[in-house]
Amino acid sequence: MVTHLMGADLNNIIRTQKLSDDHVQFLVYQILRGLKYIHSAGIIHRDLKPSNIAVNEDCELKILDFGLARPTEIEMTGYVATRWYRAPEIMLNWMHYNQTVDIWSVGCIMAELLTGRTLFPGTDHIHQLNLIMEILGTPAQEFMQKISSESARNYIQSLPTMKRREFREVFRGANLLAINLLELMLELDADKRITAEQALAHEYLAQYADPTDEPVSAPYDQ
Repeated sequence: MVTHLMGADLNNIIRTQKLSDDHVQFLVYQILRGLKYIHSAGIIHRDLKPSNIAVNEDCELKILDFGLARPTEIEMTGYVATRWYRAPEIMLNWMHYNQTVDIWSVGCIMAELLTGRTLFPGTDHIHQLNLIMEILGTPAQEFMQKISSESARNYIQSLPTMKRREFREVFRGANLLAINLLELMLELDADKRITAEQALAHEYLAQYADPTDEPVSAPYDQ
């Protein structure tokens, strides 16, 4: 099997250089364009992280490592995705989560591109949930009712109420359109989280968006 030679991955780039807003736009656009294609085939990647995204010297990227990818309709195991980029519904044992778990991961990656730091560097899944709630606040009751795991529900309810932080403060100095897109991707409730196709149409990505060049796939046939 022969693939394109890619000089680095996003993890290397984040650790070694400060990215301009234009770079962030172009990189995020390409990730979402790739995800739109993957999702249109009925596939969830489930392990998006900076080290699984290869980049060449022209800033063109490719999504790698489909080892955890699964068709959408299959019941899922809870233990997938590198913890720091893992959607909350995975940690809360929603067995029928959907493709927007990948969008959460893109939000975490985009935050890292903007700041140079991991957004939720949890040491275990409990710490991970705590870090998420420290920024996004205590989940609303509507969200809590969707958690099938009683122990997870009880744990969240045992915590002090946390207020949602303003993303403008968390990402101080970032493009306001970037912040708005982040808020739509880092939505606790998967049912309300933006899709790849919707994210591609967001104003932040307008200079690169081209619906005529954002292909979709036929459904994946096993």
